Amino acid sequence: MVVAAFHDTDFTKAQLSVQPKGNVTLVTLPTYFEVAWPSSGFQPGEIDRPNPARMAGFQVEIRPTMRSVTYVYGDGTTSGPTSSLGGPYPTGDVSRAYAKAGTFAVRADVTYGGQFRVAGGAWVDIPAQVVVRGTDEPLEVRTAEARLVSN
Repeated sequence: MVVAAFHDTDFTKAQLSVQPKGNVTLVTLPTYFEVAWPSSGFQPGEIDRPNPARMAGFQVEIRPTMRSVTYVYGDGTTSGPTSSLGGPYPTGDVSRAYAKAGTFAVRADVTYGGQFRVAGGAWVDIPAQVVVRGTDEPLEVRTAEARLVSN
């Protein structure tokens, strides 16, 4: 019953914040990624309360936990699974330097675990996990050309 309710939880789909800002970067320039949690759905630590009628009349709470994130860079490469949420330049620990120009669909796929409790009791781990595909974000990778100009 609890595992089924866990699988039916409306988990939030991770979004990526990308630096440089504007989702435009240059070939060979390190591009930094950070997971952002949108307000829709249940993110790690938030509590879902399934209908008690579905839970044999008991007040059950389900709390998603983040087990890992896999960063998908859209060029055939990934990093992870990792527990890192990434971060901005210069302290972020999730970055990628693209080798060629193009437009790539980047995303963060989250593996959720969870805990439950009944009637405000102790939290108990749920013996299951769910992988939720993140929201695709277009990232444009451009080349830069150097030009000499006279004064």
